[in-house]
Amino acid sequence: MERETEKPGFWQDKERGIWFSQQINRLKKEIEEFEELEVYFDLVKESGQEKDVIEFERMLRKKELEVFLSGRYDRGDAILSIFSGAGGEDAQDWATLLLRMYERYCIRKGFQVKVLHQSFGEGVGPDGRIGTKSATLEIKGRFAFGFLKRENGVHRLVRISPFSPKALRHTSFALVEVLPEISPLDEAGIKINPADIKIETFKASGPGGQYVNKRETAVRIIHLPTGIRVSCQSERSLFQNREKAMKILLAKLYQLKIKEKNKELEKIKGKPVSIGWGNQIRSYVFHPYHLVKDLRTGVETSDVERVLDGEIDPFIEAEIRKQSV
Repeated sequence: MERETEKPGFWQDKERGIWFSQQINRLKKEIEEFEELEVYFDLVKESGQEKDVIEFERMLRKKELEVFLSGRYDRGDAILSIFSGAGGEDAQDWATLLLRMYERYCIRKGFQVKVLHQSFGEGVGPDGRIGTKSATLEIKGRFAFGFLKRENGVHRLVRISPFSPKALRHTSFALVEVLPEISPLDEAGIKINPADIKIETFKASGPGGQYVNKRETAVRIIHLPTGIRVSCQSERSLFQNREKAMKILLAKLYQLKIKEKNKELEKIKGKPVSIGWGNQIRSYVFHPYHLVKDLRTGVETSDVERVLDGEIDPFIEAEIRKQSV
């Protein structure tokens, strides 16, 4: 790859050159980490200290997980969307809780996270939380997509509804969708014809109808052949919002391409059995007991608050290892 960058005329396309350099730097970083692991192993053998052994095991476990993440886009950035299900204010409050959970998880992992678009609900929940109808996060960091991609699916919450005057138990659902961020320079086989898209602009709004930006800088792109709609309102510039919205559209079209391939496989293998609404993957229960349980791996914990504070590594790691066996 480095020899490719040394060829005459390579840097005439600056955008392609920057993207190519980013891929090289990511690979170099991985090689350096393996070399550091080897050096640390030699030091552990010499010292024999228990604390050094524990630290080496932690480093080895982290690298082992990354080795499992060998998919095409696993090393790259992610686009995570949350959609509240049926249930009004309860479901919208649940979507907000999930949004906060993933933001805190990303901070713990050292990922950069930004809300690209958020559609707010009508009600205000506990602690002044504003309900969320839908939200889209841009998550940047090495292996961001690899770690988060198996969060795809329906998340179920059971609790005493804070919106119920009679304090009744309520079940809420939210759908989480995780897509890889795909560069237009990547050879994903996705081409977008400018004639196939309709671009609309609108004012970026916040909770309570307050405008974040008085000018129409928010962007909505509609892909006419598929009906896919994407939005971005996080940036001050119309151009930047359009650029990020196009990345989301590219990722959604890639997901559609994968789904079409899976449909062909289903004709041969048969459709998988769904659990609950859609593909339910995890339940979060506050009443009549405290429990978070992953329905795919069986991993569970009674510390619901800690999970909603972003401590979801045990669930993610178990699913990575299960899929890699």
